[in-house]
Amino acid sequence: MLLLATLPILGHHVAEIGEPLSRLQHLGGLCVRALGQLFTPVHWGFHAALAAGLVYAMWDRFRAARTLTRTLAPLDSWNPGADDAIARAARSAGVDPRVIRVVPGLPNPAFTAGALAPRIYVAADIAGRLSSAELALVLAHEGAHVAHRDPLRLSVYRFLSCTLFWIPALRRLAEDMVDEAEIRADDVAGRREPLILASAILRLASCGSPRSVASTVGFESPDLLDRRVRRLAGEETSLPTHLTRLSLLWACLSVTLILTSGLAAAQSSPSGEAHCHHSQSFPLAHLICTGASWAQLSSRCSHAG
Repeated sequence: MLLLATLPILGHHVAEIGEPLSRLQHLGGLCVRALGQLFTPVHWGFHAALAAGLVYAMWDRFRAARTLTRTLAPLDSWNPGADDAIARAARSAGVDPRVIRVVPGLPNPAFTAGALAPRIYVAADIAGRLSSAELALVLAHEGAHVAHRDPLRLSVYRFLSCTLFWIPALRRLAEDMVDEAEIRADDVAGRREPLILASAILRLASCGSPRSVASTVGFESPDLLDRRVRRLAGEETSLPTHLTRLSLLWACLSVTLILTSGLAAAQSSPSGEAHCHHSQSFPLAHLICTGASWAQLSSRCSHAG
């Protein structure tokens, strides 16, 4: 979808696409040159939309980074000590304690943030809320996000979906990728002891509703809570999708319009040359040439032959 949505815009001057069509003269009464005249404004409208989308996407990522900075800036943070319960749990989970930051007053009990250098942020009181086994699996879950560089990957998906904002299905697909990242991290962390991880999820969920932090991959996902627990308990569950039939239909219509306008805009049309017997000032009249046979239309057209 990304390729189809950007190729006709970025590859506007691909002459080899348009040239064969220009030789076909009339396609069932539809004039290729007239289509070019009609769709060129639409095509350049998508150029403008792409430029606006890039600005919007950069602003969205800047705003998310600024929100994360403002959330963490007033809070103290430190690496866990060698004998700290969090450090022991991290070593047990195979996570380097140096990538962990302990933060008192954290709005979410555990999350991963940092596009280039991902870090695991945990609440200072998390060791008192979980058993050592549960804490180790929570850190293993976040360690899976670090290993897969999920903050960067999901941020790129968000950037692309904002750039092509006129295709809402892309944003819904990005939300699906966030859910899939959580499920994959659960699979990694709960490979040997899934019920303990399910217990940790329920225990943290029972402590209140943590506030999500922008530009992070949080351990708490209220929308997936029931499905994650049931899945860790061994029940076969399918991952829901945020896509809707309406969003897919809109995506198909948008991509069709982009491809059509890009193809039509690629048609070359000599300026000032009369087209058939119609006026150049009204390109809609060129679409259907009436009152003549196909042979007459072909011989009459200025671009015949």
